[in-house]
Amino acid sequence: MTIKELCNFAKDKIGYLDAKILMTHLLNKDIQYIISNADEELSEEQENKYLEEVKKIEKGYPLQYVTNKQEFMRLKFFVNDNVLIPQPDTEVLVEEAMERAEKIKNCKILDLCTGSGAIAIALKKYVPDATIYASDISGGALEVARKNAKIHKVGINFIESDMFEKIEDKFDIIVSNPPYIKTEVIPTLSKDVQNEPKIALDGGEDGMRFYRIIRKNIEKYLKEDGTLLMEIGYDQAKEIQEIFEGSICIKDYVGFDRVVVWKHSQKR
Repeated sequence: MTIKELCNFAKDKIGYLDAKILMTHLLNKDIQYIISNADEELSEEQENKYLEEVKKIEKGYPLQYVTNKQEFMRLKFFVNDNVLIPQPDTEVLVEEAMERAEKIKNCKILDLCTGSGAIAIALKKYVPDATIYASDISGGALEVARKNAKIHKVGINFIESDMFEKIEDKFDIIVSNPPYIKTEVIPTLSKDVQNEPKIALDGGEDGMRFYRIIRKNIEKYLKEDGTLLMEIGYDQAKEIQEIFEGSICIKDYVGFDRVVVWKHSQKR
């Protein structure tokens, strides 16, 4: 079959754009090549590999795990099924942290629950003078994060830790995109999200488990006048702001509550 024939077959199963992206991955070529060489005949091996991956994606396996690629903050990251796939919503968290970090000399930042390392690495790329620490409970996730740090040639201090268990320093800024989905909601999510690591999704019975852990420990690890920034679910602002009294909430690009900001000096 030709490139065009295979893409036309796949578009009805996984969508036009994903069919093209998958073909670029298979051939290690860009989109322009796929378009310009639509009548190129593929080998039987290439055809079978493409159809096999189409079938996986059709069943809900994320395209990003097949291609091992996801863009975030204009940077390309390696991802696999050990980590959540970085999403545009989280860029709001990074941009808010950047704005604050740029005003602090020798800023020291902790990315709690780093996953792929996307937040930590983006912060280091755009605020190069900052010292960045990044922690996660998952050794598999940290392996991915280290790979991404190497790809982007940045120095990040990685720590394998269950939340604050092995954290020893105090920080000017702590950022976190913790698991925040209610346990009972996870089976109702789209198939592709359900194929992401449950440990990075499950926020407990009410979705608040990790926010409570952060609140219990935060004053020990945040410098005086330091700032905590956390991504939240679109419907969680009220509950989380009750936990973090005096915090503010920032909306994302489409108007949903997305980031809660709390300053150490606001404690009561």
